[in-house]
Order: sequence, then C-alpha cells, then structure tokens
Amino acid sequence: YARWESAGYFKPSGDTNQPAYCIMLPPPNVTGTLHMGHAFQHTLMDALIRLHRMQGDNTLWQPGTDHAGIATQIVVERQLDAKGISRHDLGRDKFLEKVWEWKEHSGSTITRQMRRLGTSPDWSRERFTMDEGLSRAVSEVFVKLYKEGLIYRGKRLVNWDPVLMTAVSDLEVVSQEEDGFMWHILYPIEGEDGHLEVATTRPETLLGDVAVAVHPEDERYRHLIGKLVRLPIAERSIPVIADDYVDPAFGTGVVKITPAHDFNDYAVGQRHQLAPISIFTLDAKINELGPLEYQGLDRYVAREKILAELKDRNLLKAAKPHKLMVPRGDRTHAVIEPMLTDQWFMAMEGLARRGLDVVKSGELKFVPENWTTTYNQWLENIQDWCISRQLWWGHRIPAWYDEDGTVYVASNEDEAMKMAGGRPLRQDEDVLDTWFSSALWPFSTLGWPDETPELKSFLPGSVLVTGFDIIFFWVARMVMMSLHFTDKVPFREVYVTGLVRD
Repeated sequence: YARWESAGYFKPSGDTNQPAYCIMLPPPNVTGTLHMGHAFQHTLMDALIRLHRMQGDNTLWQPGTDHAGIATQIVVERQLDAKGISRHDLGRDKFLEKVWEWKEHSGSTITRQMRRLGTSPDWSRERFTMDEGLSRAVSEVFVKLYKEGLIYRGKRLVNWDPVLMTAVSDLEVVSQEEDGFMWHILYPIEGEDGHLEVATTRPETLLGDVAVAVHPEDERYRHLIGKLVRLPIAERSIPVIADDYVDPAFGTGVVKITPAHDFNDYAVGQRHQLAPISIFTLDAKINELGPLEYQGLDRYVAREKILAELKDRNLLKAAKPHKLMVPRGDRTHAVIEPMLTDQWFMAMEGLARRGLDVVKSGELKFVPENWTTTYNQWLENIQDWCISRQLWWGHRIPAWYDEDGTVYVASNEDEAMKMAGGRPLRQDEDVLDTWFSSALWPFSTLGWPDETPELKSFLPGSVLVTGFDIIFFWVARMVMMSLHFTDKVPFREVYVTGLVRD
C-alpha cells in the first residue's frame, strides 16, 4: 500500500482527452472510527474507482472528514467531564484547542483504517470541513445567501435540546411511543359558575397558556367562544377561541394553547395574534415568568408540583393512562422542548424547486429508483432550515453586531469593521449546522470559489454512494447548494445502499 501511495497511483491521470470519473467520499465524522457500514460502502466505491482507473478514465476519488459539530463537542465534553472540568471552565478558545487535539488523534484513526482496507482515494487531496479552504467557501456562501435575502435571522420556535443547550433540526429528533398520561384539568369560567375541562399530556406548560381553543362547530362549547377562563396557578385570565385545529373527538375537545412550547399551538397563536409566553430557561427549568415558588424547578419537578396543587384545589378531574409520541434528541436522548429563540434560517422553497426539477428531468438519477420518492416528498414539503447551533465547535457565523444590535454580515471581521464605520463589534456566538458545510462538499473540495481545473474536470461528479438515512440531511442539500452556486448538479447518480443494522 505504501508503495502504491508514494508512487501516486491513486491520483487522477490529468488526461483531459479521457472521460472524467469522480466519486466524492461521504466525509466520515472525524470523532468516530469507521464501522461495518463504512467498510461496505468504501468497498463499493473502491471497486467503481479501480474499474474506471483501469479503463483509462481521468479518475478522482476525493477523500476527507467532517468536523461533525454536535458529535465532536459531546465526545470532548465527556472527556473533560471525566476530569471534572466543564467547557465553561476552560472558555471558548481553550476548549477549541482541546477539540483540535482530539481531531488530530481521531482523524488519523479513520485514514489509517481506510489504508488498511486497501481503498484507493487520492490522499494528496484530502480535505477537512474546517480547513482553511473549506471554511472560506462556507463564509462566501453564507454572505452571498444573506445578500440574496435567502438567509435571515428571526425569533422562531425550534427543537431545543436542553442537555446540549442548542437548537437541533427535525431530522435529529427521534419520536418514540412512550407511556404517559392525559390529565384533565378544570379551568374556571369567569363571571359564571362552571369550568372548562382541558385535556393535556404536558401540565407543566400550563404556566405559559395564552388561550384555550375549541372547534368552531362544537355545539358543547359554542356559547363560550369569546369568554374568559381563569388559568389555575398562574392566575391570569385567558380567552376561549375557536380554531379548526381542535379535534372535537380527542380528549375533551378543549385544548390549552401554549404558543411558546408547542409547534401546533404556535401556528394557532399566529392565526389569532396571541403573544407567546416562554416559561422555560434554556436548561428546561421554570423561568422568572412562572410563579415565585416554581421558579428554578426542573420541568418534571414542576409538573408534579402543579398536579399536586391542582388536586388540592379540586381542579384535577382525571389522570388517564395515554400512549404518546415523545420527541428525543438523537445524541442525548433528552426530551426535546420546543423553544422560542433567536436563530438564523435559510429560505428553502426556491432552492427546493430546482432540486426537484433536476430529478424530474433525469439529470440526476437515484439507484434504486424508489428512493426518488423519499427525496421528492421531503423537498415538496420543505420548511426553512434553522442553520444556527448554540455550540462552540464549528464554523462560527460570519455576522457581527455593534452596540445598537445592528448586524453586519461579512467574510471577515475587517470587512465587517469597514461596514460598521470602525465601531466596536462582537461576533455572533453561534456556529453553523454541520450539514451546512457538508452541503458544499462536491464543489468546495475542488477549490470553489476559485475557478480551478479540478472544478472544471470533476463537477458534476459521476456517482454518490450513500445510505438512505442521509438523503434529506445531505444528498438533497448538496443538490440544492451545487445548483445554486455552480449551476451544475453535484453528481449524476445517487447509489443508495442499505444500512448494516447489526
């Protein structure tokens, strides 16, 4: 192997009279070691690469690793935990030094494994998603998309992992059926005797209720629409509203509306112009908007206290066993909390249309073809992408703020300073979702934004070999980014393999 590598046998021939053949290695997470699934896919890629190399094609197999934001930060934080140190004790810069040390150690394990397997990528071109060239491509893309109005900042409801203390995407949330309860709580009707019976699986969010909703056609409650009920414990008056979202046959047909802590409620709140009340801290404890004796309590401790208090006041009507889908973070297994936070988003609709068109026209094909449906369904129902993460490891968002909170998005601090007329600036603390940089992999590894000979020869690539689990995370995003920034598809075929489950 050492002889093959030193003799340069794995490099492209550079003969532009021959057809170009290129495979991009899906960059493994730098913190990990390769598993059976990698061995399987790398073997398939190596077979294709060696075949085309022997046929005389100008052949490139582009290797590299991914910085894997969340996964890497968790690994290094656990190592520090074992020594009784938290990342906050070290501060951002010192913590990042530790991560780079770990990356050097871990990354070489992966490349050593690939060499032992006998795979033949062009090691002279190896890349890392946080190396200088790829980081430059990331800021260039961010700045361009921001100028085009496709990246914006806003306060929106996101999936929040209270252990990692960061937003995570829908794709990183695993919902599983668990045993819980449906609690029936009585909300006294103001100005008359009687109560509205509200059914909920999350009584702790009661402190953030801003309304109760009934179906507009529900005869049982129609006379109450527009009246007020008294919110127990929080002691506020909230309106009874009518909304089609309520299913009259589910629970009691009366739903509490907590826009700051539930995605459906958020939509109802927007329709009825209800101001959301966020009652949790970022580590899922009751904040200063809860009653004094609840402040600082963990969400589940608060749940028990609320239920006990409702029982004392004869406002807890029933507790019925109920199976429910519980969303958990795929890395921490913590229950995900919808949270209203300031985040950066990317508008996806226009990009998704182009992504759908190239598959429809046959410019990009899936093998086996049935995976086209998975790809199309996701792009047809796409939401704007929350691209910011509250981590320290990753590409820091290229945005700076002055004392008034005005934002300057620029490739670097000097440029931002010029834009701000020399005012003192602080950089945004957040980093970009890992998948943002890996979405650029097919062209950033070839030297983009520079016009390189490699970019000319090897984009579009020939085939991508990948598992079906990252069609949304990665494949679709590479297609959209590549079309937007180079006007080319990133590859002509996507060969979707099975996953090794055992």
